[in-house]
Amino acid sequence: MRQWRIIAKEAMTRASIIGKFLCLLHVTDAYVLSSNHVLGPSMLPTLNITGDVVLVEHLSHRLGKLGSGDLVLVRSPLDPKKTLTKRIVAMEGDKVTFSLDSTRSHNSRSLVVPKGHVWIQGDNLYVSRDSRHFGPLPYGLIEGKVFMRVWPPSSFGLWGE
Repeated sequence: MRQWRIIAKEAMTRASIIGKFLCLLHVTDAYVLSSNHVLGPSMLPTLNITGDVVLVEHLSHRLGKLGSGDLVLVRSPLDPKKTLTKRIVAMEGDKVTFSLDSTRSHNSRSLVVPKGHVWIQGDNLYVSRDSRHFGPLPYGLIEGKVFMRVWPPSSFGLWGE
């Protein structure tokens, strides 16, 4: 009987360590740093159509440290199950002039980005579904800021290098 207690105690200790480790992984992935596989043509030529793996930090947007030009991971306002990687083009209070049809620049609209929102666009305007289609993005849908590309190896490095 004593041997079973020792085994049970050891099993509980190891299960506790594994549980704590998994909690740490979850917190790190959700609130500090995560990796994301980005693919598709909307961010060409910045990102590869076949896919890049990028590191996303989840602190800047919570601290209000985002600005125009930053690449961000956002929850899609059209389909909450999807995440998008786009570039912030304008912050709240900025005036934006855009065209829904990239081939017709004479048919453009202007607006001021409302408080609590940002304007995002893909780098490849011809195929990107972005703020030109769904309007200013609520700041709360931003999940993180892309700061490093880790795959493919030929493009490895901090963002902007």
